[in-house]
Amino acid sequence: MNHPELDTDAVVARLHDLREELRAESESSRSARDTVMLDQTSVGRLSRMDALQGQAMAKAEEERRQLSLKRITAALQRIERGEYGECIECGEWIGKQRLEWDPLVLKCIDCAE
Repeated sequence: MNHPELDTDAVVARLHDLREELRAESESSRSARDTVMLDQTSVGRLSRMDALQGQAMAKAEEERRQLSLKRITAALQRIERGEYGECIECGEWIGKQRLEWDPLVLKCIDCAE
């Protein structure tokens, strides 16, 4: 049984919206993650370093997005299995406000500490 105090349909809709947001962000930042190609005769060393740093940051952001997408998929699977809202450590219900704040949370506040 999913968390008794939550509207599961609303949670599913929120998770789907979040997933679409992340996918859109990923698509819009694709060019920032592309290989840095700079003409070394016309671009200074600091400009190249800035471009490489920007690329590294964009790649790190993409990794975080992909992790969030995996967490969303896992949350949707827990809903399908009727396990959404249960703490993965103690098995107690995670607080309603905690889940509303972050629908991807896996542990109750006591186990998260």
